[in-house]
Amino acid sequence: MDYFQVIILSLVEGVTEFLPISSTGHLILVSNILGIAQTEFLKSFEIIIQLGAILAVVSLYWKTLTTNILVWKKIMVAFIPTVIVGLAFYRMIKEVFLERTEITLFALFFGGVLLIILEKLYKEQAHHIDSIEKLSIKKAFLIGLVQSLSIIPGVSRAAATIFGGLFIGLKRKAAVEFSFLLAVPTMAAATALDIVKTSFSFSIYEWSLLVIGFIGAFVTALITVKYFIQFIQKHTFIPFGVYRIILSFLFWMLFIK
Repeated sequence: MDYFQVIILSLVEGVTEFLPISSTGHLILVSNILGIAQTEFLKSFEIIIQLGAILAVVSLYWKTLTTNILVWKKIMVAFIPTVIVGLAFYRMIKEVFLERTEITLFALFFGGVLLIILEKLYKEQAHHIDSIEKLSIKKAFLIGLVQSLSIIPGVSRAAATIFGGLFIGLKRKAAVEFSFLLAVPTMAAATALDIVKTSFSFSIYEWSLLVIGFIGAFVTALITVKYFIQFIQKHTFIPFGVYRIILSFLFWMLFIK
């Protein structure tokens, strides 16, 4: 990997992390387009730079995260299923899921179809929950269960948590914000686990790539999060579903031999 490739990947990560289109899936596809080999470092890079995007959420929701214990309780309860699944399937994620581009494409395609169907079925009601504080512990845990499906590249952690939230009774803005906040412990833990598993065995050059990727993901995510909140209050998620389907089809036709 060179610095130009790192900048491209960091921009992709920052833009896609909180959209329902799978940041990991996009990093895998863009890596293929750029001709970057699927090395162990690339797999770690794709996981670790996500923490840069997560810190964008921390900066935007700093007051909520540092003063609202009730919100943290909901976040940590929802985080539990992902911890269990992530630890149980860590080796499979790195050695199988991240190795097979076909898995990502299938997940993007069928996830896009499902996203459109769910959007068509969803009807926001006046009695739906409009704030995370009103979310019950049980419902927070159910959202966490749905999030655990995102260990498969292409599924999209954001899509899983947002639609999990919508269908247990959250309003759109509340579902998206809970998805943002749940990403904080989820991606922090994923990054920490990967660093520990690799025993910090990165060269000075690789650390420099990680720092650049981290900063790039942070800046682009900061911008994306602000505009995404505004977007979903006026639009549906159907364009994201259509995008996923088109992307997976085109990539399969052009790059899979």
